[in-house]
Amino acid sequence: MVFLFGMELNSYLSVATSTTVVVDRSKNGEHLRIDFNVSFPNLSCEFLSVDVHDVLGTVRQNLTRTVRKYPIDSNMNRVGQDVHVGHLPTIRNHGDHHGDEELAEGVGEGAVELGVDNFDTYAHEFPILLVNFYAGWCSWSQRLKPSWEKAAQIIHERYHPDDDGRIMLGKVDCAEARNQLLCRSHHIQGYPSIRVFRKGQDVRDAQGRHDHDSYYGERDTDSLVAFAETLVPVPTGAGTLALEDKSENNSTVKRSAPKSGGCRVEGFAMVKKVPGSIIIAARSTSHSFDAAKTNMSHYVQSFSFGRKLSYTLAKEVYRVYPLLDGVEETLTGHMYTSPHENITFDHYLQAVKTEVISLKSSKDFKLLEEYNFVAHSAELQTADVPVAKFQYELSPMQVLVSETPKSFSHFITNVCAIIGGVFTVAGIIDSMLHSAIRMVKKVELGKQY
Repeated sequence: MVFLFGMELNSYLSVATSTTVVVDRSKNGEHLRIDFNVSFPNLSCEFLSVDVHDVLGTVRQNLTRTVRKYPIDSNMNRVGQDVHVGHLPTIRNHGDHHGDEELAEGVGEGAVELGVDNFDTYAHEFPILLVNFYAGWCSWSQRLKPSWEKAAQIIHERYHPDDDGRIMLGKVDCAEARNQLLCRSHHIQGYPSIRVFRKGQDVRDAQGRHDHDSYYGERDTDSLVAFAETLVPVPTGAGTLALEDKSENNSTVKRSAPKSGGCRVEGFAMVKKVPGSIIIAARSTSHSFDAAKTNMSHYVQSFSFGRKLSYTLAKEVYRVYPLLDGVEETLTGHMYTSPHENITFDHYLQAVKTEVISLKSSKDFKLLEEYNFVAHSAELQTADVPVAKFQYELSPMQVLVSETPKSFSHFITNVCAIIGGVFTVAGIIDSMLHSAIRMVKKVELGKQY
């Protein structure tokens, strides 16, 4: 009886569920949260952009409020704090608007030509070295060239190296093969990139690495000269120079340069429940990117749909539907390596919603909207700047898992039936034993007579 009672009690306490497939009951206008954590060892945080597109025409570029970017090294280890993820300033003047071709012909070579053979020499000689990393094929670089050369001439006249020597403007052609290693060492991925190199108080370590910033301001001559003069060190009177910015506006046009050539982007995006895509790419409205040198290899730390669950809620969910506890994210832990540049990675995700409903205080309440998905990935050769694209499509059907209630009266009835059955069987067995004993006694008495 104890064994039967234990089995009935275990059956009463166990969870019973019913599973059905129904049409997705999401309301019009509802949004879905997509969490991601992806590392790009060959794409710096400077120009990395997270964009969202969908079939309804929604286009959101460079998400910043819910996204964090961390510089990483080639081994995908973090090398610093999260970088500034705000939008870069919009550049209105990309050069002097006086006929760029005529201006280019009338302006001489004012900026010193730098390369692997003399870059370190100039960086250690001048307190401020303002460098334009450019590419000859880049249209933005071509528009900047006249104003940069003119600004270099003006700065050269005002702060002549022989008489003053506090600042120098230079340039590096990253399209030349001999300079590619130099540009890569300074994590130049967009052209033109204007960098501020300092020495003296801002030297980072004994190896002579200089702290440097990036300039994102206007590119006409007047703006370049004005910015350069804010960087000129002020004599302290003791034979040293104080490297301090004198401009209150530098914070909007000058930011720290990338500390590494890789970036880890993590966060989430709120999207409409319609087919769409999350695109991670190098993007800028005032820089050009060399598609042949853009490598979009990446490691997916995590990628999931739906809101995160607290520990208590997750424990209750897995009590009702233990199968969810064993579901693995398809993309998690996978490295997608490009055999060469010009490769776009296209991940196609098909997601199905599972809605779990539990019983609590005799009332149904929704515990979870879990999205399980399967991913298909492809590598596509492209002539454009490559990207990493995560296309998602939500199934119009959903799986509904409901906890089935159990009647306590039914449990009591079964317990009573067990007790009654046990006593009935015991009575039958007792009667059979009693009859057998009487028969045995009669047989023994018959033998005596």
